[in-house]
Amino acid sequence: MNVPGKVLTEIARLAILEEFEGKPLIDKRKYLALFPALGKEGVVFVTLNKIRRSGEPELRGCIGSIIPRRPLIEDIIYNAKAAAFSDPRFPPLKPEELEDLRIEISFLSYPEKVEYANVEDLKRKIVPFEHGVILRLGERQATFLPQVWEKLPDFDLFFEHLCQKAGLPGKCLDYHPEIYVYTVKIIEENE
Repeated sequence: MNVPGKVLTEIARLAILEEFEGKPLIDKRKYLALFPALGKEGVVFVTLNKIRRSGEPELRGCIGSIIPRRPLIEDIIYNAKAAAFSDPRFPPLKPEELEDLRIEISFLSYPEKVEYANVEDLKRKIVPFEHGVILRLGERQATFLPQVWEKLPDFDLFFEHLCQKAGLPGKCLDYHPEIYVYTVKIIEENE
């Protein structure tokens, strides 16, 4: 990716500001002229972290795409706004929260299906801290970015929470769901 990280997080922050100010702030033509890669299909997750007084980040919103369907600039804008205002786990962002907000953008590789015989076989094929995981069973689906391994480093606990995120029982691996893995490249604000 030949677009500076600062530009990517700037676009995400401007997308959120547009909602508060009620007017366009992103000159898409300018960005696309300077960085043509923004016009190519791409997928990102935008994570918003509120920085506490202790300096520790606290999740404030995280929304993203898994399959490329739109130009990268549009995916960043859409997911930044969704993370700020539509993450069902949090109330919509308030203007006064912007100052303490740090933006992280995760670029996803294309998901690869994992063929596995049973849970033990799956354990051998999943690489904690490296793999993001998509779990799909019937109409239910959820994903965890690789960063989630930092909070849930145990395989069983990681998948129990992922199953629950998908609205399935915690032991849903017993039903042999489809599993896909991907990797990410992380861009943090101020890089």
